[in-house]
Amino acid sequence: MKTVNVYMIRHGQTFFNRYNRMQGWSDSPLTPEGIAGAHKVGERLAHMTFTHAYSSDTTRASNTMQIILSHNMNTTVPYKMTPLFREQFYGYFEGADSAQTWYMIGAPHGQKNLHTLLEHYTLDQTKDFMHATDPFHDAEDAVTYWTRLMKGFKMLREENRNGDNVLLVSHGTTIRSIADKFGKGQFPIEESPKNASITKLQLTDSGINIVYYNNTEGLLQ
Repeated sequence: MKTVNVYMIRHGQTFFNRYNRMQGWSDSPLTPEGIAGAHKVGERLAHMTFTHAYSSDTTRASNTMQIILSHNMNTTVPYKMTPLFREQFYGYFEGADSAQTWYMIGAPHGQKNLHTLLEHYTLDQTKDFMHATDPFHDAEDAVTYWTRLMKGFKMLREENRNGDNVLLVSHGTTIRSIADKFGKGQFPIEESPKNASITKLQLTDSGINIVYYNNTEGLLQ
């Protein structure tokens, strides 16, 4: 059975992260801390051989990838940017204060923030709640979101061979959503993965396995 190893990195900290603003398809630059985090994860991965590198087409993801690849000690890694691994689209709430946004979305369901929402509902349900609350209904609902992501995983399977190691820079809610959907309840999805953390996936012919989630220290396998 074909298995592709995917080392999925959350981009380095951005100014919207620092200011606690909703950042889906909108973008902001990496902070000095975010640049340092990208260098750190690049050093952690420097010894590994990757057959391909992918990132979402946001500048925060592509800039993080360029820093990571600058540390790699192996031959040049083919690199592709793709919209398929963008963050969830937050529609009307792009750039808004995160705490205020989640209060608006959660209040009709008796919850005041994302943390308490996730104590009672799934991440996919929060996507649907956001879509419903968005006055333009532009925010991605769960079906729209997963249709896009699964096209991305199909691409990874088709472009890589059994045993290949793939590097992928994506986003916090996307990584958390993948861990929630395929992690079989093993991972604390109420905690967002940290900037520049590593989550390892294995893509097989039959599905997706999560090897580890939100790794920030220690040896990698």
